[in-house]
Amino acid sequence: MAAYLSSPAVIHGEHTVGTSEILAEVRDRHPDAPWLSRIDGIAASTGITSRGWMAPLETAVAPGNGSGLRTPGPGPAREALARDGFTERDVARVIAALEAVPAPQTVQERTAPAWAAVQDYGERAARGALQIAGLDPADVDCLITSNSTTPALPGLDVALANRLPLPADTLLLPATQWACIAGTRSLALAADLVAADPDRVVLVVISEALSTTYQPADDSLESLIVRLLFADTAVAAVVTGRPRPESVLRLDAAWHHTLPGTRDLHRLETRADGTHFVMDRRGPRAVQDTVTAMWEWLRLRHQDDDRPWHPDLLLAHPGGTRVLEYMEQTMPGTWPSGLLAHSRSSYTSGNRGGAAVFDILRRAHDAGQQPGSRTVLYAAAPGLTATAVEGEWL
Repeated sequence: MAAYLSSPAVIHGEHTVGTSEILAEVRDRHPDAPWLSRIDGIAASTGITSRGWMAPLETAVAPGNGSGLRTPGPGPAREALARDGFTERDVARVIAALEAVPAPQTVQERTAPAWAAVQDYGERAARGALQIAGLDPADVDCLITSNSTTPALPGLDVALANRLPLPADTLLLPATQWACIAGTRSLALAADLVAADPDRVVLVVISEALSTTYQPADDSLESLIVRLLFADTAVAAVVTGRPRPESVLRLDAAWHHTLPGTRDLHRLETRADGTHFVMDRRGPRAVQDTVTAMWEWLRLRHQDDDRPWHPDLLLAHPGGTRVLEYMEQTMPGTWPSGLLAHSRSSYTSGNRGGAAVFDILRRAHDAGQQPGSRTVLYAAAPGLTATAVEGEWL
């Protein structure tokens, strides 16, 4: 399977949003929420003090351009009030009061600016990755893209093909719904593509505006957790079929696993006011099942090795720190400690979804790695589905 990966380019959201700002907004908007007294402890348990967004918090919580009369509108409202015996003067006062009530942002109002940012950030990441790899847009044979929170048609693949621009015969492979596994699964797909043609150059771009799931009117405890978790990030990297001077990691094998009957545990729902990320409390336990399956894959893959095998790095995005703890608890006892250090470091500034594994990989690269260091990249996503890739540093 051997494929060669250059160091990723990582573009963080430029607007820093502090956890204290989010908690203040929640307290102001939901003063009677039954869970309000617990929010400081919940926020502290995430380990996140700030995260980068593509737009400021004020944009996410701003009202929409419409009013409380968006539906059904002033005409039908006037008629209904008149039928109920209101005087013309009273009707005018009621209509004026209703028109002054701000409506929440619509899907279009939330998504349109985020989609524009996803394209801008994606282009910056793509150009950065090509520069790191010592290549130009004209060298790209295939483009793999992913962005799960800002659906559009044509998508990010076509947008980048025009913006960079890429050759007209570039193979475009959009994977909008990969979500959290976009990093590992894109590398697995890219490795398959270059295995079929070692002269191929594959550019991977993942750009996620996860802040679009911030829904200020939602008063559930799960919504509070979503508010606290997500960050916006764009990442990109180049995969080739032959080693280059800029290559930093060789990819040797990939593994995929999907758990049946778990598709409702984590999901995106599109409602009138935008995209909502819905989490089920059973989710972390189900993700743990994919971790157990991955351990077995690694055991079988290396059962005939001349000496006991263990990774020197584990770059993992299982969705949260709870599953990272489970991974540490279930690793073979002979494995060294600290394998998840870079994964934990990435989580301190938010959950980056599909961009997370590339961010973790970049942190590992910047820390300096010894050639031959054995590495496993793993991620799990709504579905529940998981992908892992094994390789070695060059």
